Amino acid sequence: MPEDPRFLTLADVAEVLNTSGAQVYALVRRGDLPAIKIGGRGQWRVERVQLEEFIQRMYAETKAFVDEHPFVEAESD
Repeated sequence: MPEDPRFLTLADVAEVLNTSGAQVYALVRRGDLPAIKIGGRGQWRVERVQLEEFIQRMYAETKAFVDEHPFVEAESD
């Protein structure tokens, strides 16, 4: 088995993102994170390159959000 498999389970993705399997499933079902459904039981798999692209997109979206909504510290008396 290769150290870096091409495809990851939703549980594997959840571990990488440090989130829940339910959150990853929601990302996949909304189309935010591209995945494929394989086998008779329809198991989901996310290609590692898709996960890395998703992470980069989230960095870009977060940067845009921060740029549009700068943090303003409360004035102290």
